[in-house]
Amino acid sequence: MWNVFGAGYLVNNVSKMHGGAQKVVYKIDCSNGFSCVLYVWDLTMNFFQEEIANGDMHQNPYGGDMFELNNKYLTEHDIRTPTLYDLNKERTLYPFDYALVEYIDGHKAEAYFHHSDSRVQDKVFHRLGEMLTSMHTNERHIYGDANQSGMNIESCHHLQIENAKAQLSYASQHIDSMRINQSKLLDTLYELESKIKPRTQYGFIHGELGPDHVLVNDRLEPYLIDTEGAMFFDIEHEHSFLEFRFGDFYRYLKNVTLDPSRMLFYRYHHHIALTSGGLKLLHRGFPDQQFATQLAAYHSQCALRFI
Repeated sequence: MWNVFGAGYLVNNVSKMHGGAQKVVYKIDCSNGFSCVLYVWDLTMNFFQEEIANGDMHQNPYGGDMFELNNKYLTEHDIRTPTLYDLNKERTLYPFDYALVEYIDGHKAEAYFHHSDSRVQDKVFHRLGEMLTSMHTNERHIYGDANQSGMNIESCHHLQIENAKAQLSYASQHIDSMRINQSKLLDTLYELESKIKPRTQYGFIHGELGPDHVLVNDRLEPYLIDTEGAMFFDIEHEHSFLEFRFGDFYRYLKNVTLDPSRMLFYRYHHHIALTSGGLKLLHRGFPDQQFATQLAAYHSQCALRFI
């Protein structure tokens, strides 16, 4: 803090915030009233370190490099996200990347699902819808990271087929109904994929945009957080996720130009991936075991409804 901000920024308090499954998050309060957030990408604290070690994390890139790249891209394109004050990737003192980031004093978007004033809800979700439309209309002809160049060999949804197969295999080892119906679930995956027509136009997406990854400040302005997985991709991947994460409030975020076949395919993929993701959190000691259990149970049921 001293090195980045100066001698007047004396740390008064450090408190652990509720972080995700892939990084540790702390709030730092200074004696002069300033607050910021510390992100720590410590692999030993990551609940998906096995997948990272095996190179299986193309869906959720990990570490300070991706955060820095996407923070810069979003900022340059006027998509609100907390300011990156400093990023340390030297790994000389510690074996991990860490960053100091702007503290947004507010609530997650999910808090506004039950707000008593419908006008406040309208403002928050309308602004979020406008911001996502602006982000998704940043387009190019290749998918992948913001700094990726060259042509893609295959369509982006093929990555999801391979991922779905791997996640279905894991889920089938632990949920009887998934194991019994594994071949039918695979058949459904290929059937949905067969209806997708080629495309070479991709929008910039967050990649895992639930209401818990949107912070709203006291001026009711939404900010996107946990942006390491942002990339150019089919925007249906994002919208199929938004649809079930935002429920009734998805009406503010809808896009009438979406491809229905891609929406169904990605929705199905999400259910399979989240079933496996919930199980892995459960098996690897995630603090909120009830959440992990419910996540796996709910999405396995959703996936099975497709058959």
